[in-house]
Amino acid sequence: MYIADKDRYNKLEYARCGKSGLKLPRVSLGLWHNFGDNNDFETMQKLCFTAFDNGITHFDLANNYGPPYGSAEINFGRILKQDLKKYRDELLISTKAGYDMWEGPYGNWGSRKYLIASLDQSLKRMGLEYVDIFYHHRMDKDTPLEETMGALNQIVQSGKALYVGLSNYDGETLAKASEILTQMHCPFIINQNRYSIFDRTIENNGLKEMAHKLNKGIIAFSPLAQGLLTDRYLKGIPEDSRIKTDGRFLKDEILTEKKLMQIANLNEIAKQRGQSLAQMALAWILKDNIVTSVLIGASKPEQILMNLEAMNNIAFSSEELKLIDDNSL
Repeated sequence: MYIADKDRYNKLEYARCGKSGLKLPRVSLGLWHNFGDNNDFETMQKLCFTAFDNGITHFDLANNYGPPYGSAEINFGRILKQDLKKYRDELLISTKAGYDMWEGPYGNWGSRKYLIASLDQSLKRMGLEYVDIFYHHRMDKDTPLEETMGALNQIVQSGKALYVGLSNYDGETLAKASEILTQMHCPFIINQNRYSIFDRTIENNGLKEMAHKLNKGIIAFSPLAQGLLTDRYLKGIPEDSRIKTDGRFLKDEILTEKKLMQIANLNEIAKQRGQSLAQMALAWILKDNIVTSVLIGASKPEQILMNLEAMNNIAFSSEELKLIDDNSL
């Protein structure tokens, strides 16, 4: 029977999410990969135990994480029931809806019907009465923003989520959505967006600046650019790499000569800091305290432990930041 490490809350810093009362661990565990039915269940358990034993209280899911769709929530629900149920009030569990989930016109995007039905399904899969954070997963230009935000507010009012978030929004749409939710007195506290040394989209579309201005939290996913910001590809493409085993999100043609040179140069900067490239990439996300938490994925417990070591040094000199920019932009 799993018993959590008694020292777990002395290992990781927690940051307030915007102006809300909720604190997030600076590192959170994402279940986008490695929790589908094509993965080993005992490994999933070990990943969750290692995370929680080291202070990671936040587990992030979405309705269609898998494969197949829904399987990550089902598998995490099994772990909750078997091992983590007694720690439920110590856990921060989030899920989302907004991408393709089921066939027909009601299983996608941002309608009230889809969002409410999807969360009901997610709660059933995980065996929960509520989630801590429920996100709309992406902007929907064809559904009135008032309808989507109204659905999020209704979900909170129903007790099925404690807080709401927005994912993959830009700064302009975030501001409009935030105004609607504020008028509804809906506890919107966080934005989830892709962000890494190689992907500065939220710096360019106004999201990072607007979230900071509105006192909303940010949690960054894909901080390692699907594995590019590691040393795994400096000597070729390993057989067990994501490119070889799951080509949905990272393809070998991205490893151009220029990209490999950038990775090699960034790896040298990390070495000078006494970090691995992955550790430096995670630290870089949190350097200015605008991003609340960084989402990591892992296929092995050891990867979680290595990533957590990034928190030992998240300070960068102006010279280091310029070198990083010169080798990534």
